[in-house]
Amino acid sequence: MVFGACKEKKESTDIITTKYVPKKPQPPIAMPSETITKNVTWQDKPYTVVITRQASDSLLQVKDENGQPYIDNRVEIVVTRADGSVFFKKVFTKASFNAYIDESFRKNGILAGIQYDEIDSKGMEFSVVVGLPDALDDVFVPLELVVDRFANIAISRDDDMDMRGNDDDDDYDDDGV
Repeated sequence: MVFGACKEKKESTDIITTKYVPKKPQPPIAMPSETITKNVTWQDKPYTVVITRQASDSLLQVKDENGQPYIDNRVEIVVTRADGSVFFKKVFTKASFNAYIDESFRKNGILAGIQYDEIDSKGMEFSVVVGLPDALDDVFVPLELVVDRFANIAISRDDDMDMRGNDDDDDYDDDGV
């Protein structure tokens, strides 16, 4: 005689996991202050370009998707002649570029920086970056700021901004191979 018994195994519907605890936002994060000086020759005359970036508590703070606050920046460009007289001096904030950025960047972006680029037939060119503070390497709007020989400013989108940081095209493979 053979007896068999089947016992139904009781299945648990319990799910074991860790409790989600959202990170508390830290105090506002600011980019470090930075001053860059560059000596250039323009129309056969020497000029000194000084670009200073500083976090500004007087500007509206922005928050990332986690609620982390960031302090926006002011960037001052000063161009002086060889005799020390000022040719151009202006302080820029993100609002200076509102006409060239969309609502998302107006609300959530910061003025990450302005960098001297080159001198060409239009004038003295600077690269401008307005970006999301937690993703500055990936999500930003590149702009071009040009100061002409009369110290007038022209701003435009810079869809061909050189993101490699140099002019050596030999290192860059357009085909991705």
